[in-house]
Amino acid sequence: MKKVIVSACLIGVKCRYNGLDSKIEQVASRFGESELIPICPEQMGGLPTPRPPAEVVGGDGDDVLDGKARVITADGEDKTEAFLRGAYRALKIAQAHGATHAILKSKSPSCGCGQIYDGSFAGNLTDGDGVTAALFRRHGIKIITEKELDA
Repeated sequence: MKKVIVSACLIGVKCRYNGLDSKIEQVASRFGESELIPICPEQMGGLPTPRPPAEVVGGDGDDVLDGKARVITADGEDKTEAFLRGAYRALKIAQAHGATHAILKSKSPSCGCGQIYDGSFAGNLTDGDGVTAALFRRHGIKIITEKELDA
């Protein structure tokens, strides 16, 4: 059976920064024959729910992994270490299950794939991946977001 990592918020877990979920019914139906393995890298990194919104400042997830950018909350706290810890824990779970694919929450500083918020907290997007998505890519895990489920 194929094993697919999925952002927990997409299957109804109330783990987003605002204490809500982003449940998408298509996730379970599209991958019904697969075993879905839910993760929330932000919670796995030790952050509470709810929590202040955070964005990558000074680059993208690859830059965070390389020590060139930080993950900062809207109130100015540096949460980079928590985001890195959560990303590596998520990777360890994916590898333990032999997962080669992931469905991750778009625009997230952890799970965003292709575009994330730009660090200005003004709702602007920039090209790049979140911290966990970047780490997954580096380890050969194929990623799509909930926006690509019909493609």
